[in-house]
Amino acid sequence: MTFVHTPRLLQVAFQALTVRGDRALTPGTAVPIDLSTVYLGAPSAERDIHSGLEHYFVESEAFRRVASGQKTVILGNRGSGKSAIFQMLGRQAQSRNDVVIELAPEDYSYELLQSALAKESDGAWAKLGAYSVAWKFLIYVLVMKELVSRSGGRPGRGPLAKITAYVRDNHPNTEMSKLSALIGYMKRLEGVKVGGVEAALKTRELEKLYKLEEIHAVLPALREVLEKQRVYVFVDELDRGWDASEDAQAFVAGLFQACMSINNLSRGLTVYMSLRQELYENIPALYDDAQKFRDVIETVSWSEPGLRQLIARRLRYNVRELKDADDEGCWNSVFAETLSYRQNKSFNYMVDRTLFRPRELIQFCATAIEGAQDSRIDPALDYGVILNAETTYSEARTKDIAAEYRFQYPSLLSVFEAFRGRVYSFDRDDLESICMDLILGGLVIDAEAQDWVTKLGDPSDLITILWQVGFLRARAQGGIKAQRRSGSSYLGPHQVSNLRLDNISRFQIHQMFRSYLGLREPKKSASADDE
Repeated sequence: MTFVHTPRLLQVAFQALTVRGDRALTPGTAVPIDLSTVYLGAPSAERDIHSGLEHYFVESEAFRRVASGQKTVILGNRGSGKSAIFQMLGRQAQSRNDVVIELAPEDYSYELLQSALAKESDGAWAKLGAYSVAWKFLIYVLVMKELVSRSGGRPGRGPLAKITAYVRDNHPNTEMSKLSALIGYMKRLEGVKVGGVEAALKTRELEKLYKLEEIHAVLPALREVLEKQRVYVFVDELDRGWDASEDAQAFVAGLFQACMSINNLSRGLTVYMSLRQELYENIPALYDDAQKFRDVIETVSWSEPGLRQLIARRLRYNVRELKDADDEGCWNSVFAETLSYRQNKSFNYMVDRTLFRPRELIQFCATAIEGAQDSRIDPALDYGVILNAETTYSEARTKDIAAEYRFQYPSLLSVFEAFRGRVYSFDRDDLESICMDLILGGLVIDAEAQDWVTKLGDPSDLITILWQVGFLRARAQGGIKAQRRSGSSYLGPHQVSNLRLDNISRFQIHQMFRSYLGLREPKKSASADDE
């Protein structure tokens, strides 16, 4: 038989094979590796930037929009990669010799700030406007101090001389913390707002403070310097100490307003801020104001292919044998492609036990790999290894999610515990019955949790909260069915952000929580539909 090698046949053959050295590797094929060499990097971007993040970071379209300056506000849940984006942007800026200023949580944490200031209820405070102007003051001062520091403190001539003189005369203490500077300006406003100053004097003093009169004359000089020297400011992890109070909302919304204002000063100065999606949606002043700035907001979300790519890039960087393998091949070289348990795909099994956050999948995979390394088990890792890792992973993530919402929903873990040992799938009536027992005190939970649960009154409100935090998934119906993966009929908030739960007739507890809570399968269902 004679084969004719047409250009089309050659093209198909080339696409079907990945050349690896002197041999061809079919896409998805596992490569023999030494499991002891496998390392996925640190789950925290702040630590991982020193371990290889810049080499295996996934440059998504969202990242490119942020990097171009089109988007300056990043929304996403914890562990979704907001900090990683900032770390990469900072690295790239520093490589261009741009100025980079990072405001870490300990620099401005509301958890620390709230103890230093009077409450909104203590006087005619108008905290939102006060925080906005205080944030602007802080950021402008930080930028000017950094520019002066870069010059070695030498005033020189022109606009930088004016900036140097201002910093020398007004901010000589180089050791003062960023939080102290923010509190200092807030205290000045507080002193006038709450203190017993004569009305006319109070009005004049407040006008000066709100107009940033102290630095107003220096801003033209700052614009000139910024024409030649780019500056980037990154404000991350705003939810530290968040308690949903009016003061906390003003703290965040004030920064948002400040960032929008500062970014209009010069194209040479860009302030980026990140915020948890849930906080953004629950701060009325911020959400209403943000409607005018929707074009600068980027929401970070992940798909299953994106998460597989994230793991594969880390494997290719750390494991020499995998440097030419495709994404599926990298995964299948570590984990069995198909598990012995119900013939599930290992990737599907593990990603289903996440809320589609990179940090979660990295943590789950790393726990399984470390367990296999300790037990000297060779790849590809099958269900037994993954199940052992799931026990540890499920407990850690259940407690982490409860801690993430500890200010909005104190002792949320005790609410989760109320489901311990139950079947993980519910008809709506059964779920509402459990929630009503929680509201009425029929099920024992911590006193802190009972306080906010009782105030809900309606079981549908508790169901909504449990769905929003990722604990529940809702059975897809109607148009949202298109968003599910084949074989899975349930969706969580990480897959569809807006869902009318009052129309949902069936729920299940997310797989991530099941191992820790010892949840049981429904008796008459072993299908993927109820997994």
